Amino acid sequence: MKRKLYLFFLLIVRSLSAQNPIPIPDTLTGTTFQLTLHPDSVAFLPGVKTFTNAFNNNSYLGPTLLLNKGDFVTLNVENILSDTSTVHWHGLHVPAMADGGPHTVILPNTTWQAQFEVKNNASTYWYHPHMHMRTGEQAMRGAAGMIIIRDTTEARLNIPRRYGVDDFPLIIQTQQFDSSNQILWRGMNDSIILVNGTQNPQVTLPDQVVRLRLLNAEQSRTFNFGFTGNIPFSIIASDGGLLEAPLTATRLRLSPGERAEVLLNLRPYPGQTFYLMSYGSELPMGVQGGPMLAGMDSAMFGPLDGIDFNILQIDVGAPTVSPIVTIPASLVTINRLQENQSEEMRWITITPLNSTAFMGPFYFNGLSFDMMRVDYTIPLGHTEIWNISNQSMVSHPFHMHDVQFFILDRDGVPPPAEEMGFKDDFLLFPNETVRIIMKFEDYADPMIPYMYHCHILMHEDDGMMGQFIVSNGAGQEEIAGNFNSLIGVNPVQCGILSLHGINNTCAEKCLFRIYNSLGENVFSSTEFNLHYNQTLNISFLPPGMYFVEAENSAIHQCEKFLKLN
Repeated sequence: MKRKLYLFFLLIVRSLSAQNPIPIPDTLTGTTFQLTLHPDSVAFLPGVKTFTNAFNNNSYLGPTLLLNKGDFVTLNVENILSDTSTVHWHGLHVPAMADGGPHTVILPNTTWQAQFEVKNNASTYWYHPHMHMRTGEQAMRGAAGMIIIRDTTEARLNIPRRYGVDDFPLIIQTQQFDSSNQILWRGMNDSIILVNGTQNPQVTLPDQVVRLRLLNAEQSRTFNFGFTGNIPFSIIASDGGLLEAPLTATRLRLSPGERAEVLLNLRPYPGQTFYLMSYGSELPMGVQGGPMLAGMDSAMFGPLDGIDFNILQIDVGAPTVSPIVTIPASLVTINRLQENQSEEMRWITITPLNSTAFMGPFYFNGLSFDMMRVDYTIPLGHTEIWNISNQSMVSHPFHMHDVQFFILDRDGVPPPAEEMGFKDDFLLFPNETVRIIMKFEDYADPMIPYMYHCHILMHEDDGMMGQFIVSNGAGQEEIAGNFNSLIGVNPVQCGILSLHGINNTCAEKCLFRIYNSLGENVFSSTEFNLHYNQTLNISFLPPGMYFVEAENSAIHQCEKFLKLN
């Protein structure tokens, strides 16, 4: 009864709140991009401001990156947080060294550079931190942004693509705040809904066909999207690209990390107001955001769980110049990988710490994430089927780096039509087994792995993550020599770190630091001169992955090394 009264009060308050037009994030275009990750603050609630993370000139979230398939791009990411971070290009097929996983950290007050050819199809992707044990906190404080890739195939279609005019990015989150107005990113009582970082969000859409790019940038909640009055819409794209044909629907379920693009025909609704909603009451039990499971602690059941609620007020305004007023009958041809193309079969089982654990920790194949352990070594060019079996009582959004995959089946049944395209995330239900197929091509790296993990951020940060290396088997990439490298021998054995002198460096001594894989400073010295070869006894450090930083007036360099014993 108390819960029902609270929900009634919450909905009344929301209905009386002023609506705020959503901001359309700025865009960055071209082939060279500068992102600066910085601390900021936002007055989400009356009183004390909320500490946030953001990129560039924003105080929350970041600009939208517009990329063109086939371009070779350079992304310079400066970190001016007081914490170590990374930036991952979620859904993009890039070299491991450019992927932005937990092995490629960006130390405070340093810049990391990622370079790659844009190989993905036109679709909606995103970027966010991926620092081990820090991903949830940094991302939910606002360190995230959208990526839109365009290609010639999509450009030939008569669909909306005028950014912010008839093509709208929607980054959707819910937040919980503590008594000091600070974000409780692990909180299970999230009730503040944000669209593009704005509360009580509103948007005016033109009276024509519009394109909505939906990104679930949540910590854990699954949204079951629909519109008031069951207004139909057309799903045209999943995570990694366009579907073969628009799919008419009244519901679209997206778990954390998933994206979709929909076309909404507003011509029958001139001047009307309606809402983008989440129909949480229709979600199955065991899905975060759905009805409470029997035996679940009520403290883990939030005010938005298991109910239907408004996300975004939509007012239908005047059409634009040269509006699109029809939805095409077909989109693209998809050459799906077939089961008989597989050269390897792998099995991943999800289990909780104990059989009654609702919130974890959860493990893949009984193992918590270890930066030092490579779970799979995959030959370059291999096509593989992975069987992911969820033997827990709650659902898990499963995400893979490096590849876009196809879902073969769910418990032996072909996936629904909206899951027949390219995917890098999917929701795995309790006691369900899903088979996916993908090809590992283009990139191999013997040192830097790719991740697979649950995209419930607290699960990921608590160790529900594994990693794989793609190997070319030929040896030519085995820690290729770099004449400008600080590190002479890598991996490091016998506790002795060899440091190379670097040409064209001034004789001034440098500030030299070593950080562990969590970004913690474990060694500092001002006695090193980068002109000369030298060694450092690091036998006091346990085996693991480390990062060195050397800085003087002429150079600022960061590198990674692996200490074996």
